[in-house]
Amino acid sequence: MNKELYRQAVKMTERSYAPFSKFRVGAALLAEDGQIFTGCNVENSSFGGTICAERTAFVKAVSEGVTRFKKIAIASSGGEAWPCGICRQFMREFCDDDFEIITGNDEDSLRVYTMKEILPEGFKL
Repeated sequence: MNKELYRQAVKMTERSYAPFSKFRVGAALLAEDGQIFTGCNVENSSFGGTICAERTAFVKAVSEGVTRFKKIAIASSGGEAWPCGICRQFMREFCDDDFEIITGNDEDSLRVYTMKEILPEGFKL
C-alpha cells in the first residue's frame, strides 16, 4: 500500500501549480475506510494564499465528510518531501500518534515516520 500511495502522490505533482518556487508537490491520503484523497500544492502570488499538497488532500477528504485517516504519502519534483510546520499541525487535528507519513526519493527508498515522531508535542484537543 505504501508504494501505491507514493505512486499516486507522484502523479499529483504533475497537477501542481508552482510558478514561483517550481517545487511541485503531490500527496495521497488514505482514510480509515479505504478511500484515497489526493492533493497538490497550489501557489499564489499572495504567498500566504498558497496551500500545500497535504492540506489540499485533507481538505478534500474533510469536505466529503471523512475525518479518520491512516497514512499519507508525499512526493515532490525534488525527491523526498516533508510536511511543513503548518501541515504537521493541520494533520495533527485529524490524526492519532500512529498516523504514518511516507516519503522518499523514489518508491524503492521510502521512509515512514509516525505523527508522534514528526510532531512529538503537537497540540490536539
